[in-house]
Amino acid sequence: MAASEIVLPITEPETEWVRGRPLQKVSPTRSHSLLQGRFTTALAAWAGDRGEVGPEWRFRVAPPGGTIRPLVPDIAYVAVERLRGLTGHALEVPQLAPDVAVEILSPDDRRPDVDDKIATYLASGSALVIVIDSQRRQVELHDCEGTAVQDAGMLVHPAVPGFAISIQEMFRAIDPPR
Repeated sequence: MAASEIVLPITEPETEWVRGRPLQKVSPTRSHSLLQGRFTTALAAWAGDRGEVGPEWRFRVAPPGGTIRPLVPDIAYVAVERLRGLTGHALEVPQLAPDVAVEILSPDDRRPDVDDKIATYLASGSALVIVIDSQRRQVELHDCEGTAVQDAGMLVHPAVPGFAISIQEMFRAIDPPR
């Protein structure tokens, strides 16, 4: 029996399926855009040949036995082994959860929606979901073991061995220009 799939039209900004309804992503603000660029650059430098990193990459995600739904993390990392052999639409919009999904909170984000996406990614196979909160200048690391919140030091996690980024340095990207 084939799994059912929720198919949404391509929109600008993208629309995801969250908590049983279509939810259009918010157009990014300056802080969101700058943090997305800084983190994407750092993660891509770490990834090298081991995987692919992209902002606003659409995935077809399904927890075991669940409905396939579109989710579009602000930044995604997928190991090359998981992409090998995919072509065409299956590569462009893979039916898998990214190894690492990064969500950068926007002022209009509702916490139940964010929590639903975190739970869906983790249940669907993501090893790590990172939530970046520019207002609190905090980073949440969600994995199958639980949640850790950091506001200083280096962001490191076993799901991305050897990757490290200074949390304070990352948030400096959104300081007002001098």
